[in-house]
Order: sequence, then structure tokens, then C-alpha cells
Amino acid sequence: MTARVLVVDDILANVKLLEARLAAEYFEVLTAYSGREALEVCARERVDVVLLDVMMPGMDGFECCRRIKSDPNTHHIPVIMVTALDQPSDKIQGLENGADDFLTKPVDDIALVTRVKNLARLKTLNDEMLMRASTSRQLGITDNEALDKALSGRSGRVLVIEDHPRSGVRLLEALAKVHDTFIEQDPNRALITLAEYDFDVAIISLSLARSDGLRLCSQLRSLERTRHLPIIILVEPGEEARLLRGLDMGVNDYLIRPIDKHELLARVRTQIKRKRHSDYLRNRLEETVEQAITDALTGLHNRRYMESHLETLVREALRSGRHLSMLVADIDYFKKVNDTYGHDAGDEVLREFAARLKRNTRGIDLACRLGGEEFVIIMPDTEIARAYQVGERLRATIAAEPFRISADVSIRVTTSVGIATLEHSDDTPQTVFKRADQALYAAKRSGRNRVNAAAA
Repeated sequence: MTARVLVVDDILANVKLLEARLAAEYFEVLTAYSGREALEVCARERVDVVLLDVMMPGMDGFECCRRIKSDPNTHHIPVIMVTALDQPSDKIQGLENGADDFLTKPVDDIALVTRVKNLARLKTLNDEMLMRASTSRQLGITDNEALDKALSGRSGRVLVIEDHPRSGVRLLEALAKVHDTFIEQDPNRALITLAEYDFDVAIISLSLARSDGLRLCSQLRSLERTRHLPIIILVEPGEEARLLRGLDMGVNDYLIRPIDKHELLARVRTQIKRKRHSDYLRNRLEETVEQAITDALTGLHNRRYMESHLETLVREALRSGRHLSMLVADIDYFKKVNDTYGHDAGDEVLREFAARLKRNTRGIDLACRLGGEEFVIIMPDTEIARAYQVGERLRATIAAEPFRISADVSIRVTTSVGIATLEHSDDTPQTVFKRADQALYAAKRSGRNRVNAAAA
């Protein structure tokens, strides 16, 4: 994947070594030789990940990380602390200053590439999410609660698959202080649990006594429900071959035993944030698609969707020889409603009209707002006589009860309806709609509040 990585170290040989390793994986590499220079690069360049050495003269890595994370313009850039000091206190200090991950010198090639890829992907998701949130705010749409959750790596749901009792207890003790954590010893039960319930991360031991942890990883990646679930594997020292197989099949991250609890929390937090970012973007995409095909006022499908779907329905009806009918309804004297009571009252009438229209459609029918006060029902497997009955039922439903437009004001509303059906082998959506529209205007000319069917 392409990402811009800033390597920060005061020793030229270290910079060149990391630069060569990252360039071999096709990362674009920027370099800095002091904490102050790193801050300047972050301020003027697009940086996706910072690889930051701890021990530097002047401003050390901890202070540089704190400044990156405290600046609103750079706080979203992931930072990996690189240290020769494999001490818990260094990791604690790094976490307190905002570090997202850790690497210990000498830096392992697998660890380097895995950590950088993970955080670069997270940065990409983060940028996309913030861009969409900004666009939504410009449109007057706010979803601060969902956005805040997506930006957070706290309070996740974690399932640990581990059958070694003492190891399981240690993992539970470390994670349960921050996350809702559950342990499962049997991989088959774990597979069922993960498929049935929502989890943010699965942590799978590759040292299971009676099972193959990699097989479980493969099964999770093959199921639709768990395909995107972040997976962290726990491996023994010297298991590079199995580790690489896991990464190849889509495992997101790994920890080598003995497990450092601070490193564990950092890895889990990164994966929870990544999942929440992806979920947020997926939900926004679904909402965007829904908005593109739905009329915002009435909740019915809009004209754009109707025209696209009608093409498919006409093509299928012609192929199969089945009936297809269309109903076009228009609210009578709707302009008078707006002129007399205002556009808010007009909107109330449109919403109530749509609600009554939906109550008179079957599950296979397609109800749409064509625009203004004009509505359409497309009825598969419906001949003209049956469509006429639907139109008459709709007309009667609209006229039967007054429309309430305020707490103390109700008005009578009627509708005129035109009906047409698919008649000829060379019919198109446009010709059917044109006949239904002509039947509608014939109903209006005949006095309104009536149904008219186009002549066959």
C-alpha cells in the first residue's frame, strides 16, 4: 500500500536502515533528524505515520509525540515509538504522551511492516471519516455521538480464544480494566459466539492445545459476519513461518509471548479504532445510498429510483409475459393548500398522503413520490382491472378522512388517479408512464376526485 512515513532519528545509519526497509515495501519515506525537525515536517507535509525514536538530544521522542498529539492539525497522525529500552515504564510514558504503537530495537522487519501498514490504513480511514463528517456538517447534518465513538478506541468488546488457564487469566486482567472482555477455550464455540454477537476484536492464541488457531482465523475470514472483524494472534518466539501465514490470510496484528500488557492494550486500541472507523464509513455509505433513492419528506422512493427500477420491471414483464400496471396520483388543488395554509401545512399533507398511499400498496409494489404533489405506484403482476380497484381504494382512502395540518385545523383532500398497463411488445417505461399521465389529466378534466384508466 502507498503511504507517507516520517522516520525520525538523530542517528543517520538508523534513518537509512529504516528508510531502505520501508522503501522496499513501496512506502514513501520522509526523514527528520530531531524532534523539532519532525514537527516542522508534520506541519508542512502530508504524513500518514510517524516512526519516532525515543532517545534523541534536545527534544526527545516522548516530548515530540506529545506535541504532535496536542496540535489540532497533527493529532490524528499515528505515532510509533521506536526504542532500545524495552522497559514497561517507557511504554507507559509513550502511551501517556499519545503514542499509538511501539517497536523495540533492533527492529524486526515483520513487526515494522505490520505496524506501519496497520496504522497507515487507520489514518486513511480516519481522513475519510473526518472528511465526510465535515461535508455532513456543511449540509447541516450532525452525528457527533457516532463520530466520537468512531474516533475512540475505548470500551470495546473483546473475545480471547485461549485454552491455557494462567495465560487466559493474565489477558483478562489486562484487558478487563478498559474493555468488556470474554474468554472462550473452545474454538468451535468461539466461532459461533463471534458469528452471533458483535465484537470489536478477536485475540486468538496459536498455542491452543487441541486446535489450530490459524484454522480458526481462516474460518473467521471466510464468514460474511466476521470477514471484517479485526484479529490479533498470539505467537511464540521463533514462529515466524506461522506468523507470516496468519498475516497472509488477513490477520490484522500479532503479539509475541511473553505478552506485555501495555503493548497488548495499544494493539487492541488500534484495532478497535480501525473497526469503528470502518463501521462508521460503511453506515454513512448505506445512509448516502438510502438518501440518493429516497424522498426526504415522505420516505417514499424518489423519481430517480423509480425510473431506474421501472426499466428493470418492464424488461422482466416483457420477457416473462406477465402483467405490469402503473398508477399516477395527483393531489387536487394542492396549490390552494400552500397558498391558504402555508408550505408547512402543505408538507404535512404530502406526508399524510404518502402514509395512506403506502397503506394501500402490497409488498411487491413500488410506491414513489414523482415530485411536487404527484405520486406513482408500480404494480407487478397486476392487470388493468385490478389496478383500477387499487386506484379507487386509494381515492376513497384519501377522501374519507380529513388531513390534520395543525393541532386544531383539518382539511379535506382529494386525489385524481390515472391508470395504465403494459400492452405491447414494443412498450417502454416512457410509453406506459405517458398513458398513465394522460389518464390522470383526463380524470382531472372530468371533475377531479376520480380514477381514469387509459384505453387499451
